[in-house]
Amino acid sequence: MIRLRRVLPWVSLCFAAVVQAQAPAPAAAPSTPPARQPHAAGYVQARDLPDGTFPSPRVDGNFIIGPTHPAAPEMKPGPAVPRGTVQEFTMNSADSKFYPGIAREPGTFGKPNPSDPAKLVVTTSHPAPYTRSVTVYLPANYKPGTELPWIVTADGPDRLLFPALDSLIAQHRIPAVAAVSIQNGGGDAQGSERGLEYDTMSGKYAEFIEHEVVPEVEKRFHVRLTRDPNGRVTMGNSSGGAAALIMAWYHPEWYHRVLSYSGTWINQQWPSNPRTPHGAWAFPEHLIADTPRKPIRIWMEVGDRDLLNPNAMRDGMHDWVLANENLARALAAKGYHYQFVFAQNAVHVDRAVREQTLPEALEYVWQGYAPRH
Repeated sequence: MIRLRRVLPWVSLCFAAVVQAQAPAPAAAPSTPPARQPHAAGYVQARDLPDGTFPSPRVDGNFIIGPTHPAAPEMKPGPAVPRGTVQEFTMNSADSKFYPGIAREPGTFGKPNPSDPAKLVVTTSHPAPYTRSVTVYLPANYKPGTELPWIVTADGPDRLLFPALDSLIAQHRIPAVAAVSIQNGGGDAQGSERGLEYDTMSGKYAEFIEHEVVPEVEKRFHVRLTRDPNGRVTMGNSSGGAAALIMAWYHPEWYHRVLSYSGTWINQQWPSNPRTPHGAWAFPEHLIADTPRKPIRIWMEVGDRDLLNPNAMRDGMHDWVLANENLARALAAKGYHYQFVFAQNAVHVDRAVREQTLPEALEYVWQGYAPRH
């Protein structure tokens, strides 16, 4: 099934997902990476869809969309659509047992390890406090105390998500869900709090959410968030997309559903971990292939002009398009349920692509959900 959408203007999200070296540094990468061709050698076989359309949420596989990206009508609910409530509170690093806070000095970066270009040396990161907002969406007509399936999103608040949920819930295309949209702890990439939270290959970020965020949300808003992993979606953009898969990978007892735009499956973990020395690049490199299949369903997107080696490491593990292509191949070989969208005429975390595809992505990722009784 193919649906047509109309176009809306957009403003690009700001994701400084990479770092440059301290002087002396190689020539700067171009500000706009070149467009990669979806049928390039080594890429997965993918189905070309007519411009302005996108795949059905009922099918797995690899798809090519664009070059225009009309916005889905679900992104602007009509006046008759019931609206959920959106509320916000603040968390302080002083109250966290998981993330007391770090920061990299402003204007400083890392530099490649001379003996191992796959490692970035950062000497200007130090403990630092932070505050973060947590934005909570509850569906219309929610009865306090009722258990809800829910979505947790990175880099909150995700203002595109809430109208899409209003529309899809009203149309009964997804269950009535809550959403917990969590702001990162600040900065980006190696040496920052955001990088520590999102790019680290471990279960720590999921544990932070489970043990510090969820109880606070439930207490403040008198909501019950389901513990059923089939009733939970992790979602994010860029390194937030990496965090979404990392959460489900290390804690599949908590999460079975993942949604990612421009996922950073690249070598950006810091500090280095000898068990996963290549960071999230390990997912397509060997983790998916070497691990028994986990009960994870994933929707993922990358743009043809997504990021390409825009830092100083030049380790062959900083091509966002190749990383997503390789992950799609690994998921297919292992028999995962996934849908991979290659978006033409699209940059990193392209807002127009999100406005076009988010309703379909949400419907795909919730496919097969049934509440526990």
